[in-house]
Amino acid sequence: MQANLETLSGLERRLNVAVPLSEIETEVQSRLKHIGRTAKMPGFRPGKVPLKVVQQQYGAQVRQEVLGATLEKSFGDAVREQNLRVAGYPKFDPTPLADDISDFRYSATFEIYPEIKVGDISGKTVDRAELVVGDADVERTLEIMRKQRTQYDTANAGERAAQTGDRVQISYKGSIDGVPFEGGAADNQNVVLGEGRLLADFETNLVGMKAGDSKAFDVKFPDDYHGAAVAGKTARFDVTVGEVAVPRLPELDAEFAKSLGVADGDVAKMRSEVKANLDREVRLRLKAKTKDQVMQALFEVTPVAAPKALVEMEIQSLRQQAMQNMEARGMPMKDENALPDAMFEAQAQRRVSLGLILSEVVREHTLHARPEQVRAAVELQAQSYEHPEEVVKFYYQQSDRLRDIEAIVLEENVVEWALGVAKAQDKPVTFDELMGYDK
Repeated sequence: MQANLETLSGLERRLNVAVPLSEIETEVQSRLKHIGRTAKMPGFRPGKVPLKVVQQQYGAQVRQEVLGATLEKSFGDAVREQNLRVAGYPKFDPTPLADDISDFRYSATFEIYPEIKVGDISGKTVDRAELVVGDADVERTLEIMRKQRTQYDTANAGERAAQTGDRVQISYKGSIDGVPFEGGAADNQNVVLGEGRLLADFETNLVGMKAGDSKAFDVKFPDDYHGAAVAGKTARFDVTVGEVAVPRLPELDAEFAKSLGVADGDVAKMRSEVKANLDREVRLRLKAKTKDQVMQALFEVTPVAAPKALVEMEIQSLRQQAMQNMEARGMPMKDENALPDAMFEAQAQRRVSLGLILSEVVREHTLHARPEQVRAAVELQAQSYEHPEEVVKFYYQQSDRLRDIEAIVLEENVVEWALGVAKAQDKPVTFDELMGYDK
């Protein structure tokens, strides 16, 4: 085998590989002989089929299989010989075979991982978020849980004008320049005013309407609206309200406690369990905020040329996540092209770059996840379940289930290392800020 490496630009490389056809032909003949020893063909006893007949029947298929295996093996060998770390998938371009060619030739174009020099974060300030959960935070959480269990009482037709917080049932038809558009109509759709599931201008027009009311109004779609076909355009909607329902929150009583899993309905025990869960959640969020500070510091001081192939793969992953989230919110998208690459490119670049930076930090400072750290992290995760021992067993039944836990531990090791290098300072945060309730 002969291999020649070319540098095309930046991280892009091309390997030109030649493998003697004699080696390929030897392997083809070997495989055909093996088939001949076991093949069953009409008119011949098993194992007695002439090689010429076997070649007529299986020759083309076997040759393609051998060429594919040769390409894969020779590329792997050439990459190892050149000490290359391939990023993403290579593009193979085989040279057509001809009678006057003695070699099987192909070129493989690909990107390599960049060499990374982690920058100095000793001059960076990292805020260590801190918060102690208090009684007011528990009550705030219980109030939110009450709202999550809101029930709605339907008002009599024409009796109540819709207000923020009410659930309204609407039917509507939308058109742009008199032409209906996809996704612009619905029948008997329930919407809670103020939740932001609809465009703000649309919701504003529903406030004050009563059951049985109809109304027509214009709504301008934002320029960056996810549906490219209507983005920036003004639509005319004809809306009819079918019913208006008034919210009713449950009382903080024994029944409410039972709904949260407190079997005996003890309200004090409920508050205690809510606080314990909050303590765990707050601890995780505080870690996450500090981690974000560390990641940003590393990102700012370490220039990275992220391989395009990895960025493109990350863009596809982010697009799929976005589509799944929209579907979960009742806004499925049939065409993924409605979410262009540009929406995700900056985030994808950052995520790929940070992944490369973290790998180098871990390698350089030997911060790999240790078994005892992984075990402690699994047990911490299991605490929030009714039978934690079963959760721990579940994780350890298959090693691949531990990968996400190992990734978390690895990041915690990087954060701990960074806090010893950067200028770390404690920074109190409010409960609402940490939990995202102030947005």
